[in-house]
Formats: sequence, structure tokens, C-alpha cells
Amino acid sequence: MTTKIGSLRDLRSLSNAHRESVLLRMDESGKKSADGKINILCCAGTGCNAGNSGNIIKAFEDGIQEAGLGHKVKVIKTGCFGLCQKGPIVAVHPDKVFYTNVKVEDVKTILEKHIIGGEVVEELQMYDIDHETSEKIFDIDKIKFYEKQQRIALQNCGVINPEEITEYISLGGYEALGKVLTELSPQEVIDEVSKSGLRGRGGAGFPTGRKWQFEAAQPGDEKYVICNADEGDPGAFMDRSILEGDPHAIIEGMAIMAYAVGAHHGYIYVRAEYPIAVNRLRIAIAQAQDYGLLGKNIFHSGFDFDLEIRLGAGAFVCGEETALIASIMGKRGMPSSKPPFPAVSGVWGKPTSINNVETLANVPQILRKGAEWYSSIGTEGSKGTKVFALGGKINNTGLVEIPMGTTLREIIYEIGGGCPNGKKFKAVQTGGPSGGCLTENELDTPIDYENLVQAGSMMGSGGMIVLDEDNCMVDVARFYLEFICDESCGKCTPCRVGTKRLLEMLTKITEGEGTMEMLEDMEDLCNEIKDTALCGLGQTAPNPVLSSLRYFRDEYIEHIVNKKCPAHVCKNLLVYHINPDKCKKCSLCARNCPAEAITGVPGKEVFKIDTEKCIKCGACISNCAFNAIERQ
Repeated sequence: MTTKIGSLRDLRSLSNAHRESVLLRMDESGKKSADGKINILCCAGTGCNAGNSGNIIKAFEDGIQEAGLGHKVKVIKTGCFGLCQKGPIVAVHPDKVFYTNVKVEDVKTILEKHIIGGEVVEELQMYDIDHETSEKIFDIDKIKFYEKQQRIALQNCGVINPEEITEYISLGGYEALGKVLTELSPQEVIDEVSKSGLRGRGGAGFPTGRKWQFEAAQPGDEKYVICNADEGDPGAFMDRSILEGDPHAIIEGMAIMAYAVGAHHGYIYVRAEYPIAVNRLRIAIAQAQDYGLLGKNIFHSGFDFDLEIRLGAGAFVCGEETALIASIMGKRGMPSSKPPFPAVSGVWGKPTSINNVETLANVPQILRKGAEWYSSIGTEGSKGTKVFALGGKINNTGLVEIPMGTTLREIIYEIGGGCPNGKKFKAVQTGGPSGGCLTENELDTPIDYENLVQAGSMMGSGGMIVLDEDNCMVDVARFYLEFICDESCGKCTPCRVGTKRLLEMLTKITEGEGTMEMLEDMEDLCNEIKDTALCGLGQTAPNPVLSSLRYFRDEYIEHIVNKKCPAHVCKNLLVYHINPDKCKKCSLCARNCPAEAITGVPGKEVFKIDTEKCIKCGACISNCAFNAIERQ
């Protein structure tokens, strides 16, 4: 039977009892433990799970049992290591060896050569190249992807088993909650968070301490707190990874927030499309209740707090706090006018504070290590770190956490490794559908809330999509507007109608039917929507259009005037042509053309494409072995 934790002394005793095994993974020296114990950490986040990590974990467990190594080797399933491009990832500690792109058939080799034989499997081991010496770098802390990162919100991801509360506790988990409930007043907690400079990581960047202060000042005993885990930006997976890899950090952060504002009940509003995250949250909540860290009289302080999960149906608009509140109450997820703000009248008409996952993951550490520690990281106006989901045309796709003030260039080239296949960088989209595209000229911009807005984009929740020379910026803007139109709740006319008119104009331009007058019309409409839409979704919807017009206007003009897509993306503007100097007269293109638009005599004459019949499907290019077919 689980022993209830009634005091900080109980918590620390439990922490000490389990710390040795976890510290084996944290030892920076890389030296083997005296008793020769080994931990094999296997990523069990969504990305690696899709890469068959579940069977990899089972193969390790079965192999260890067969070899009789259970007394010295332990397999731990963890959350995301961050470098998703190289998954599934397996780490062996205390050797500090990272194996990448692991397959089930590699498990036997790792066990026999490394675990039993003590020899690293070099063909699987992760390494970097020192460009000055051309030598391989195997030390994970010196590999560029990790070297410039500072993991605070992600500190336990890839380190602990997220389904085991004692592992979280062994690294100081729930220490901050115990300290808060037994040593600090609610106002002292708010003051500490305010002094830290923590701002909301959901996109708006509102000071967290000030938000808590608003709710705390409201009269009445019935108040609520909410964790917004309704992550909806295309390509974003920051919050999902934290929930999958460190769910107890969110529970602890919510309990601290609840104590500070005077609430006794909380909701975690999470996307139903995140089944692994939801399952681990359920496990974590049940464990916290069993240990007395949720429920009645936590730490014998007289403070009661309970949590429940509410599943969202995947509506992007429910990331907006009033729409989220409506959804929690069983209503259609639609925003409402403010005031009143949620801090005054939120869920069930009672005072409510809402913070997103990443914000709450920072809270326990701020209360443990102090506001001065946290505020020493970052820039003057943006303290701490920020987690980004780095994706698109980038070599090192994954999750990165960097101190505020790190430049876009550092993330894209030093952490991300630049664009693959030698392609030229074109732009980076930050902030998702609400953000904008920035060019080469903005790459030295230090990342913080104000700088990104000034450059024409925004921080958003942390999506960062890299685009290369093969991306059409008009088509990118069209893609984001199409997403916004699908996700608009339709409540206000500017968003419901205005974004559709924008999408119609963008579609016409990509189809070769645009006019120069459309550019001015789009800019005027964008500004009208920004000024009049009801909620943040509509107010920021024009950003991708405005930023692409600002930085890539010549690309729009090329589509309109010359009816050409410089990136060869917009299908209606493409012309397929067979280069006579490269054509081998083999007829493969003609045999695979579904429109019978290609003619010629095999072995005798160069084949030709009838542009009137051509449906621009690309089948000819895919089947030509001699690169003879070109898009113009």
C-alpha cells in the first residue's frame, strides 16, 4: 500500500530512497558505478513510438531476462530526448552513449556488444563533427544540437520514466509544492513568480504573476485553475512532449498556482489526439492522489486541491481562453467578448486563471531555485528559456529549449544544422498560423517577445518551420489561411468572411488569375480583420499574408504578372518540358502518363509533352531515369 506523504521530511526520505538509480543517468563524468549497474533509456514519446520504440523496449526487456542481467541492467521508457530526426533513440548510462535510428534488430547487437561485451556499437552511436579538426565528437554535451540548449521546462524529458512518480520525486519533484504550502503565503508565491519575470508561453506573453494576482484579488472561495494543453499549431509538439515526458511537473505547477490564487479545483484541457499524453496524465494524477499530493490536506497544510482532465475535440479556436472555458462547460468552443476577463468570471462564472503547459512546467523550478536564478536567464524583457518545435526544411528536426536572446541563426544553423541537401534557406515561420515569415536578413534577431513582433512575426506557442528555396511563399500564406478558415468558429464577421475573402484572392494568385489590385486589397482587408476580429485567432490570422507581402512581394508579382511560380510549386502555373539533349527516347514517360499527353516513337525520336493535355501530375518526372523532364 502506498504511504501518504504528509511532510517535506517524508518527501525527502522517499526522494533519497530512489535517487541513486536516477542519478546514474545524470552523472556527467560518464564513469561506471561501483556495482556496475546500467540504465538503458528508450524514448517512448509519440515520434519514437511511431518508429516502433514499444517493440524496441520489449526486445531489450526480453533480451536482458534471457541473459540473466536483470540484477544489473534496467530498461526505462522515457519522454522525448528532443532530437526527433534521429529517433528512435536509446541512451545507455552511465556510459553516456546515445544510439540513434535504432531498430528492433539492433537490440541484440547492443546487448551483446555493449551491455555484455563493453564495446560501443559505433555504427549506431550519435556523433558530431568538429569542423576544425574533422574529428568525431561523441560526448552528447558537446554535440551542437544540445550544446546551446538550456533545459528547464524539458529538464526531465528523456531522463525519467514519466509513469513512475518516485522518479520525479527523486529529482526534487513536489519539493516546491511542499515548500510553498508549509513556508510561504499565497501572496509570497505570487511575488516570487512576478519577480522571476515568467511570462505566458502560450503565445501572448502576459506576465504570469500579474495574471495570478488578478484572480487572487477576487472575492469568494470558489475559484478555478486551468492548464491549456490544447496545442493546435501545425507542426507544434512542445506541450505534448512535456506532458508525455514529465506530467508531474504540470500537476505540481497547477497545485502551486491553485494555492496562490485560492482555488481548490483544476482542469487540464488536452487534445484528444494526444493519447499517450492523456494516458500518462491519468497515471500521474492517480499516483499523486495515492501519495497524498493531490486531494485533501496536502502536506498537512489544510490546502485541498483536485484535478480532472477534459478532452478537447481538436478545435484550434479552443486555444483561446474564453473558447476553452466554454468547451470545458460543455458548450460550443467559441470566444466571448472581454471584459469580463476569466480572472473575474471564467469557468462556471467563477474567477479562473489559465496557463499553458510550458508556463506551468517552469513554476516548480522557480519556487525551488528562486526568482533571481530564473530572471538571470534570458533578456531584459523576456526571462528564462523558450521551447520550440523545430521542423520543416531542417536537418535536425526536433524539440529545442534555448535561453531567450538566442538568435534565429543559432537555432537554424548551429542547433538545427541548416537546410538539407544543400538547399538555400528562404524563410522561417514562427508563431504558427498566427505568426509570420522572416528572411535571411532577420536571422540575427535575438529571440524574445518584442523582437519577433517588431520583425513582423511573433513567438506564439513555439512552432518554428524552416522553409527553403523550394517553398513558394504565396502558397505558404495560402496554406495558413486555409487552416484558419477551417478552424474559425464563425462567430464574428471579420474572421468568418474576411479570412475566406483573403483565401479566395490567394488561391486566384496561385492559379494565375491574380491582379496587381489584389495586393492592395489584401493588405487593406488584413488590417481590417486585425482591428475588428473578436479574438486572437482572427486578429492574428492575417500575419502570414502581411509578412509574406512585406518580404516576398516580388514573388507575388511574379505570379501575377508573369504567371510563373519561381519555386515551381503552384500547379496551375507549371509547364512541363522534355529536354531534347537528355531524352533517351525510352518512352517511360509516355507509358506512365495518365493523360496520354506525351508522344514520340521509342528509340527513334525525342518525346514531347502536349501542354494542353498535360494535367501536371508529375508522373513523368517520377518515372524518368535520366532527369530529362523539367518544370518551368
